[in-house]
Amino acid sequence: MDIFTTFDIAASGLKAQRTRLNTISSNLANAETTSTPEGGPYKKKSVVFQSEPVSFKNQLNKSINNHAEGVKVAKIIEDQEPPQKVYNPAHPDADDDGYIALPNVSVIKEMVDLMSATRSYEANTTTIKSAKRMALKALEIGR
Repeated sequence: MDIFTTFDIAASGLKAQRTRLNTISSNLANAETTSTPEGGPYKKKSVVFQSEPVSFKNQLNKSINNHAEGVKVAKIIEDQEPPQKVYNPAHPDADDDGYIALPNVSVIKEMVDLMSATRSYEANTTTIKSAKRMALKALEIGR
């Protein structure tokens, strides 16, 4: 595997984790949103990853060199669970029985996901820095 393949794989991970971080941020920001333009409470979103398809040239090289593929965001899915019902008759979005529908966003779970995505992002940046240092050391050998 050459240095540019390492950069490509790490960059795809950075891009995917950035999308994951943005999705988690959106979930946290809307954890108590009871009314959306679509109607009803905010629906929690989750990111689904898949391996990144490669071109024919890369597929050929893959079969020869047996190197890894990158990652990409396949889709962002919405939670299909019913919303939480909380009794609050003074709330403007309360139904006739006095209940409001809150999103199924657990702030604790989202914070754990946020820390995991941050660590994955940092791991990809460390990979790029390490590959860069190895390339510079290889150039120094030739002097």
